[in-house]
Amino acid sequence: MQLGTRWAFGDEPPRSVPTELRPGIAAAESGTPDGDGRHWTLTWLEGRPIAELDDGTVVTLEAPSGGSVDDDEW
Repeated sequence: MQLGTRWAFGDEPPRSVPTELRPGIAAAESGTPDGDGRHWTLTWLEGRPIAELDDGTVVTLEAPSGGSVDDDEW
């Protein structure tokens, strides 16, 4: 079992956040004009890391390119 973690928007992700996920997180943050008070949550689903921002933005490693950002509304 892998444990998740939380960290503040704009802060350096904790060491437990995979290196391959970090560029996607940085891209999502650069595209978000106001991240004050928001936090990221890292969870693991079937061994894959998923980072989700409080506003619903999701960054995963499912894409062959090493990361994807999904901020589409349902």
